[in-house]
Amino acid sequence: MLNTIFRRTLAATVLMTLFGVSSAATAQDLHKFADTSRLVSIGGSLTEIIYALGEEGKLVARDQTALYPEAVLALPDVGYMRQLAPEGVLSVNPTGLLVIEGSGPPEALEVLSKAGVEYQTVPESYSAQGVLTKVLAVGQALGATTKAEALAATLEQDFAGLEQRTAAITTPKRVLFILSAEGGKIQASGTHTAADGIIGLAGAVNAITDYDGYKALTEEAIIAAAPDAIVMMDRGGDHAATDAELKANPAIALTPAGQNGAFYRLDGGYLLGFGPRTAAAAGDLADLLYGAQ
Repeated sequence: MLNTIFRRTLAATVLMTLFGVSSAATAQDLHKFADTSRLVSIGGSLTEIIYALGEEGKLVARDQTALYPEAVLALPDVGYMRQLAPEGVLSVNPTGLLVIEGSGPPEALEVLSKAGVEYQTVPESYSAQGVLTKVLAVGQALGATTKAEALAATLEQDFAGLEQRTAAITTPKRVLFILSAEGGKIQASGTHTAADGIIGLAGAVNAITDYDGYKALTEEAIIAAAPDAIVMMDRGGDHAATDAELKANPAIALTPAGQNGAFYRLDGGYLLGFGPRTAAAAGDLADLLYGAQ
């Protein structure tokens, strides 16, 4: 049975405005789409939830952030979640559009709405409760509330097990999450990010707390942060950095992470998606930081 705390908070949580402004005057309360036969999901976590609910037959397209499960790659891609083009979405003749908070631009969503495409926004929150809220909200929108409650109950148990494990950590590791290291410039996570959220769920603390979002760090800031570990997304390309390149960074070399070679990588969608696999991802990160249990 789903914890009553999440039942009571669901209505209040889903009543958020588009794009994160907290005002009931412009909020949307999620409800079942009038027609769920041809839906487009914008946001990898929402698409993953739809598959986890067994409701993927209602999907006709996805956005670029939806990469899991592998079967989703067979769906048409309508573009990046924050750079949607109305014509791309309209090309799949959707009956509804389910978007994660922060998708847009707002002008594109307005054009789609005027074109007769009903859309609803699912709130984003980088926490265990945020994941459960997303699952329940998606269930409401798809008319699959019973399935959503069952999935949320299972995930709640997963998070409870994770919390029990991390509660035993007496000395939390300080973690620096590096988004990119292109050209030797370290872009790192501050607070109120998916990286900050997953670090906390893994029983660690963010080494950077003096700003929100992602920013470039000076060498002085990296040294002062004194991370015990550095975490990155497992990806290639110009934004990636090898262990050797990280060790060669003079500021990182002076940190405990640099001195111990404590550099860890996990798949970005898995680590930062805040969907059904989040408890498992946090557990895997905890294994890397503290040793497998």
